[in-house]
Amino acid sequence: MEIKINSLKNIHEAAEEFIKNIGTRKVFAFYGKMGAGKTTFIKAICEVLGVEDVITSPTFAIVNEYTDRENNPIYHFDFYRIKKLEEVYDMGYEDYFYSGHLCLLEWPELIETVLPENVIKVTIEEQEDGSRLISF
Repeated sequence: MEIKINSLKNIHEAAEEFIKNIGTRKVFAFYGKMGAGKTTFIKAICEVLGVEDVITSPTFAIVNEYTDRENNPIYHFDFYRIKKLEEVYDMGYEDYFYSGHLCLLEWPELIETVLPENVIKVTIEEQEDGSRLISF
């Protein structure tokens, strides 16, 4: 599936399209270069799901927990600062990944070996015209 984001003006429509197509899948690994828009798109997904908290990249905390409009947790991870896989074990990643709740992961390249088998790989690529192409 591909979704094109022409500008920030239509990012929420793109997030709605993404949500409509995820089905029952829960763990999403977002791949893309620095500045591709991973955090921005995840923020839009959370907003469409009714999160009212301030949504920021959990760069230093590794994981932020939000609550959607139905009181379900959403886990937003940023593994950019992970130095050793032990850090991921220590944080209890399995409790999150196998919780049955939505998990949105940035920089999953750094923890490939512990990603669940059913993880959905989402690629965000900046196009020449400045738009973004989301593929999953």
